[in-house]
Amino acid sequence: MFTGLIEAVGTITDVVTSDAGLELRVACSYTDLSPGESIAVNGACLTVRDFGAEWFSVAAVTTTLGRTTIGEWSVGRRVNLERALKVGDRLGGHFVQGHVDGVATVESLYRQGDALVVDLALPPGLAELMVQHGSVAVDGVSLTVNDLPAAMTLQLSLIEYTLRHTTFSALAVGDRVHVEADMLGKYVQRLLNS
Repeated sequence: MFTGLIEAVGTITDVVTSDAGLELRVACSYTDLSPGESIAVNGACLTVRDFGAEWFSVAAVTTTLGRTTIGEWSVGRRVNLERALKVGDRLGGHFVQGHVDGVATVESLYRQGDALVVDLALPPGLAELMVQHGSVAVDGVSLTVNDLPAAMTLQLSLIEYTLRHTTFSALAVGDRVHVEADMLGKYVQRLLNS
């Protein structure tokens, strides 16, 4: 379980295929990791396989590669990182599971006052889980749904702090991002469809 409050931005330093899946080595500021620990990497919950001073490695299996953009990642890519929530931690974002629901594409970016407004084209099945001013995780970042301007479009309004402390400062039209709908919305939809 995560909160969507990014703790660090890491950089992928190695990508190899092994019996464990697609293995990624990530350089970061973490110095006290444990084997088997969960880390959200751009919002995808992955398990620490190995680690050292300011680096760790994880592996993405076939099912994860089919639901995320991880298979497209290469050396040098920057990624948002968050370690799993501990009992007693503050919940400044919202409950994020690290289970990517789909991949959206950046349709447009424009400045509106002091915010960067981002429109995302959602994949089928996600739009009905979005609620204006509700919560959503994009590349692991807890955000508020600013607007739903079209049937399959999610609009975000990114503040300066978020741009400085995540990978969003390099966001461009055409980029593909991980989206995790709010957990409560998923359960409500499941109950309504039962």
